[in-house]
Amino acid sequence: MIRHYVLFKLKPGVSWDDPKVQQAEQMAAKVGAEVPELREWTVGRNISTRPVAYDFVAVGLLDDMEAVERYMTNTFHQEAISAWREISDWVIADVEE
Repeated sequence: MIRHYVLFKLKPGVSWDDPKVQQAEQMAAKVGAEVPELREWTVGRNISTRPVAYDFVAVGLLDDMEAVERYMTNTFHQEAISAWREISDWVIADVEE
């Protein structure tokens, strides 16, 4: 099993009030239902105020790296990535469980 973590940091000047951010957040919430390879999918806003904290997280569980590759190329997932690309930067980690 692979635990897939994505941490998003909103770009300077971008806030949660921005309709583009709200759209990206809504799309992220739907990824779990739209990508069949995902066994689990959790998203949410970070509540920490520490300077090193990221703003939003998505965490998924997939069977193996082949499933991760299919997830990465899924059409809906690609649309969600496009929405986030405009408003944020992000980092990922794939951890074998």
